Amino acid sequence: MSACARCGSVSGDPLARFCSRCGTALGGDRPRAGPAVDLGWGTAVLGEPIGEGGMGIVRAAWLYYDPQGPRSGEPARPVAVKLLHPNLRSKARARELFEREAAVMARLSHPNLVELVAFTEWEGQLAIVMELVDGQPLGRVIARHAARARPGELPCLPFARAWHYFSQLLGALAALHALGLVHRDVKPGNVLVRRDGLVKLTDFGIVAIAGGEAGGAAALTPGTAAYMAPEQVLGGPLDARADLYAATLVLYEMLTGASPFDTAERDDLAVRTAQLHVVPPPLSSRLAGAPPALDALVARALAKRAEERFATAVELGEAFRVALRLPGTDGWVAQQALAASAAELVQAVAAGRGREPTLEPIRTLILEAYERPQR
Repeated sequence: MSACARCGSVSGDPLARFCSRCGTALGGDRPRAGPAVDLGWGTAVLGEPIGEGGMGIVRAAWLYYDPQGPRSGEPARPVAVKLLHPNLRSKARARELFEREAAVMARLSHPNLVELVAFTEWEGQLAIVMELVDGQPLGRVIARHAARARPGELPCLPFARAWHYFSQLLGALAALHALGLVHRDVKPGNVLVRRDGLVKLTDFGIVAIAGGEAGGAAALTPGTAAYMAPEQVLGGPLDARADLYAATLVLYEMLTGASPFDTAERDDLAVRTAQLHVVPPPLSSRLAGAPPALDALVARALAKRAEERFATAVELGEAFRVALRLPGTDGWVAQQALAASAAELVQAVAAGRGREPTLEPIRTLILEAYERPQR
C-alpha cells in the first residue's frame, strides 16, 4: 500500500501509479505522472496521444477530482484531452474556432454526441476535456469488413448493423439541427463506435449556424471533400440537408465498403468537383440483393440540389428503415422522441417559456437500446 504525499489517501492497490483521489504520482520506482492540467475542481493527468487532426492533438488522460472540491468522493475516470496544435497557438482564428468548438459541445446533451467535461487554458494552451470513447472510428470498422468482403455480393456491413450505426448518427444530427447547428464534417472518421455498440459523433471544430455561409472559395471551404454536399463545396448557405447528404454517403460506404467520390485518381479538388457533377453508381450496381427502392432513396438523398433531398434526419431515417425492411426498433423510436422533444425545447426557449420537456427517460431508453456489443 502507498500513501499519497499530497492528500494522504491510501491506495489498496500495490500496483497503483497515481492517487485515485487527486492524481498525484505515487512514490517508489513507478513511472512519474504525465503533465497535469489543473481544472480547479480536479486534475487531468495526460497520457499518450491517441489522435491528431488539423486543429489539435488528442491525448488520453485520467481525471481526478479535488478531495476538497465540489465533486470530492467521485472516482477517477478516463477522459480525452484535445489540445490546440502547437503550431496554431498564436493564431487568433485557430483559437477562436477552438473556443467555439468547446462552446458548441457545452450546448449539447445527447447519448450519441461526445460529452464536454471542461474547457480551460493551461500553460498558454487551450484544452478541451471530453469523455473518452472506448472504441474505434467507424472508418476503421468499415475498412476491416471491406478487406474481407466480396464486391457485388453481400454488403460490407450487414443491413441491420449498418442501420444500428446509421440510426444513432441520425439521432445525433437531429439534436444538432434542433439547435440550428450544422456539423459540416460528418464522415466515418468522426463517428466513434464504442465496444458496446453505442455510436458517438465527435469533432465540432467547424460547426456552423444553419443558414450561414460555408465560408470561402470552393477549394478552401472547410470540410472533408468526399462527404461535402454541393452547396458546401460552393461556399453557399448550409442547413441540415448538407449533413444528411454526408450521412447518406457514410451509409453508402458502410454498405459498399467504398466512397463513391473519393477515388485513387482524384485529388482533393477533383473530389470536390465530382460532388458537383458526378452521380454516384446506384447501390444495386455494387451490392447484390439491395432492395430496388434503395436506389431511388439514395438518389434523392444525394441530389445535387438541397431542396430535392430529405428535409430532416428523422424523415431520412424512416425512408431508409422502410426500404431496408427493418423493424421499428426501440432505439429508433426513442431517437424520434428525443428529436421531437429537443425541437419543443428550442421553441419553448425562443418563445420565452421556461418549461423543459423531460428528456432524461428518453436518453436512458436510447442507451439501453443501443448498448449491445457489435462484432
